[in-house]
Amino acid sequence: MSIKSVFINLPISDVSRTRAFWSALGFSFNEQFSDDKALCLVLQDGKIYSMMVTHELFGTFTNRAIADNSVTQTLIAIEVESRAAVDEMVQRALANGGARYRESADHGWMYYDCFADPNGHQWEVMFTDANQLTQS
Repeated sequence: MSIKSVFINLPISDVSRTRAFWSALGFSFNEQFSDDKALCLVLQDGKIYSMMVTHELFGTFTNRAIADNSVTQTLIAIEVESRAAVDEMVQRALANGGARYRESADHGWMYYDCFADPNGHQWEVMFTDANQLTQS
């Protein structure tokens, strides 16, 4: 089995606010799949995207209740190239309307920090250094 690409679908309450938040973090959108009801956030061009969809439109894709920002339904972890990049992204998120839901953690071989975006979705930003893993 080979996966061509990944689309993570997340409900949002405000398209404009969501666009402004992720743009401030340095991300772009695939405008071909973006409109007044949805945004296609590019996480890795050609491979990984997040479809940020208004609650109204999201509700047409499922027959189950949609989680609001008071519960955790999923944790989305993204890996970046350095510890400094982890800190930079989290600081940008917090400065642009994100919220801290947990403190950072340093496990030597892995460092991560977290934020919730304005829609309450929880993101973990991590850096791993395989050279620091201990051999068992």
